[in-house]
Amino acid sequence: MTEPQTTAAPPTRLIVIGASAGGLQPLRTVIEALPAQLAATVLVVVHVSATGTSVLPHILSRAGTLRVETAQDGLALRPGQLTVAPPDRHLVVEDGHVRLLRGARENGHRPAIDPLFRSAAEGYGAACCGVLLSGARDDGTAGLAEVKRHGGVALVQEPQEAQYGDMPANAIAGAAVDAVLPAAAIGPALVRLVAGSGTMLERSSGRRASDAADGVVLTITCPECGGVMTERNRGGALQFACHVGHLYSPRSMLSAHAEDVERAMWTAARTLQDRATLLRRMAERARSTGNERTARQFEVSALEAVDQAATIRVAIVSLDDAALPTGDTDTHTHVPAHEEATG
Repeated sequence: MTEPQTTAAPPTRLIVIGASAGGLQPLRTVIEALPAQLAATVLVVVHVSATGTSVLPHILSRAGTLRVETAQDGLALRPGQLTVAPPDRHLVVEDGHVRLLRGARENGHRPAIDPLFRSAAEGYGAACCGVLLSGARDDGTAGLAEVKRHGGVALVQEPQEAQYGDMPANAIAGAAVDAVLPAAAIGPALVRLVAGSGTMLERSSGRRASDAADGVVLTITCPECGGVMTERNRGGALQFACHVGHLYSPRSMLSAHAEDVERAMWTAARTLQDRATLLRRMAERARSTGNERTARQFEVSALEAVDQAATIRVAIVSLDDAALPTGDTDTHTHVPAHEEATG
């Protein structure tokens, strides 16, 4: 854990929190420590399924004393209010109000963490604090880098404590975070920040790597829509963007392409099996007309197709697990019915 030091900082008026796989419990721990009279607004994005109804607002309302509600488009931001992103909508901040957008997925998610963090950084600058909790891959790193680039505060859950430590660990590596804390210490740190008497790390200006306005156009295509991808540097964090707006962090990009590779290999294996079936039918047809030589040629080609399909199947089984998706799926953030009942 990073040891904090006392430093003067403007009071935090907006707190944005992002969580993914394994993030529910640390999120509840953070919310428990926030008082009802908190002089800041709290906005939360948790990666959830795009379908169904989220029970997260109900769970968080029982975790602490803040007013908790599901985000509605146009909702004014008020102190002491905790607003949760609904399924299948990006939650962003605009002119002191909540906006819900059905924009392009980022890192395969909607809602996604990065759009909230970016908009909060642009709208509130040094009065914004971004908090990143448990999750796989590197979602939120680019958004947290933007918070720092605009002068805000960046807090990250201790990776060794997190159920899934990749997301906080990658944020530490990719953004100039102010403090790495256990979940139980994040809430009290936020209270101090809001009071303007935060005991934090020495504030840094963050990484101010030059942001390429246009970026480097790549030959790879978007995993979601097939559009041309551009490599960009935002606040020191690498991102890949397609021309219609889909955004990927490096690990999410690798994961999405790994899925594409496996999908393509299964398609190839199936196509070869279909080819073998067709060749056998043609062999039967040739034999029924007395053309034995042609029938044998078709059968040989069918066997070759079967062998090629088998080779691809072996290659699929032997794919490097490290290059495949890490399992940061929506199912990790679903709340079991028994947990909702017992609280």
